[in-house]
Amino acid sequence: MGDGALSVWEKSSTARVVPPARPRKLSKVPFVELADGRLQGVVSSGSDIGRVYVSSVAAGTYAFACSTNNNRPCGGARGWFCNHIQALIDEAVVQYGAERVARYLKVEVADGGLDEDSLTHAMRSTRPPQADNSAAASVFSRFLRHLAYLELAPGTAPLPEMQWFPTTRAVA
Repeated sequence: MGDGALSVWEKSSTARVVPPARPRKLSKVPFVELADGRLQGVVSSGSDIGRVYVSSVAAGTYAFACSTNNNRPCGGARGWFCNHIQALIDEAVVQYGAERVARYLKVEVADGGLDEDSLTHAMRSTRPPQADNSAAASVFSRFLRHLAYLELAPGTAPLPEMQWFPTTRAVA
């Protein structure tokens, strides 16, 4: 198979990055992602600069979890969404847009007005269960890896851990 048979996507080793719906400030919610069937991320504590919370909401069931980076339970997540989860939802809407977040979490909003408040209301009205914090460690680990990449000096040299696919000229 020659180079002419490969698509442009197959010839490149980079993936298309979807730009954020709107620019967002990273001080309150430095990390948010739609992954592993959840909206999940890291939220800064409002009272202690050295503490962060790992929060998540599961798609479909809206089961929620919130704990500190030391696996201590969030005091506000006792049967309902805490402020950290609300901040996570708000920033996810800024990052990905309300339609994409609603589609990923499988939220149906009857009013027609789709924003972070309507998403939260639709999820809360189902009285979602509180989930365990088993995913917190992997989410926090991805956040730390994300921070490590931000500390790298700008450059064009390839990063070995980012080379997931072989080059298109490699011989099998």
